Amino acid sequence: MKRTLEYSRDIESLFGPLDENLRLLERQLEVSVHLLPDQIEIEGEAAGLDRMEAIIADWRQLRQEGQAPENGDLKDLLRVISEDPGASLRGLAQSGRQRNFGKKAVQPKTLNQRRYLEAISRSDLVFGVGPAGTGKTYLAVAMAVSALLNKEVNRIVLARPAVEAGERLGFLPGTLQEKVDPYLRPLYDALYDLLEAEKVERLLERNTIEIAPIAFMRGRTLNEAFIILDEAQNTTQEQMKMFLTRMGFRSKTVVTGDITQIDLPAGKGSGLLQALSILSAVPSIATVYLDERDVVRHSLVQKIIHAYEEQSKLKTPRQLPLLPGMLGEGDETDVPAEGAAPMA
Repeated sequence: MKRTLEYSRDIESLFGPLDENLRLLERQLEVSVHLLPDQIEIEGEAAGLDRMEAIIADWRQLRQEGQAPENGDLKDLLRVISEDPGASLRGLAQSGRQRNFGKKAVQPKTLNQRRYLEAISRSDLVFGVGPAGTGKTYLAVAMAVSALLNKEVNRIVLARPAVEAGERLGFLPGTLQEKVDPYLRPLYDALYDLLEAEKVERLLERNTIEIAPIAFMRGRTLNEAFIILDEAQNTTQEQMKMFLTRMGFRSKTVVTGDITQIDLPAGKGSGLLQALSILSAVPSIATVYLDERDVVRHSLVQKIIHAYEEQSKLKTPRQLPLLPGMLGEGDETDVPAEGAAPMA
């Protein structure tokens, strides 16, 4: 099938530098677009043509309203729209402006990130599970900041288990707060990215935002709070049960973790794995899984995660070749040359 639309100069910005957005839409919607002097010719199946027409119409409307996103955000939105038939460019662009996230607008960059944000809006308890770089922590903190600024909650509580490879809190110098701060740094980073530094400091001083190890949650009931447990794969089963039962009236809880990066001592079961199994059938609890396609860091991070996942599927670790200068058992350098004196 073929359709023809009127061409206008404002459509060029939709297609992006060197038509990179146009190539994305053609690939995802399975259409072919030809730019003529005064027309846009689109070929493909009816569903793809309908989607392409709707995207162009939305873009023109956003331009008229002065709400057209910059190309970086636009490309992410187009990727989400091309994967989700129920999404529209205008709807996604406006939804990011409906909530106050502080210094910047926060837009989902992938379909799973969109599902994650929708789950947090809809459910009082959400599990966000996925590898590093998929936005689990950042998006959860962004939703917490938005809820606080919109007066949906009275405070934010951010918790994290103080478990890292090879170090114990007792061996680190300084006060208790100085000891735990390095473990909580990713939560601080997200806050400072979303809010002005002075505002963050003020909210921390007033305990409107509280950042603490999970051990500090014991014995408390948290009402009207947005509670986030980060790196939950490193909680014990007892810690996870304790944390989940801290939830009070008019509160929302988000639990994030990467089940491929468990740093607990041998013999200790992960509280996140147990919770995902036990609570899978409980209504009103949402679980969103993110994967390598949702990584929004450097493009190499996706490839690194994929390579590790492929390696983990093998029964035995891949053997690396010995490089020059490296000695290994049975290597030729261990054998004296013919006629040489034996090694002492």
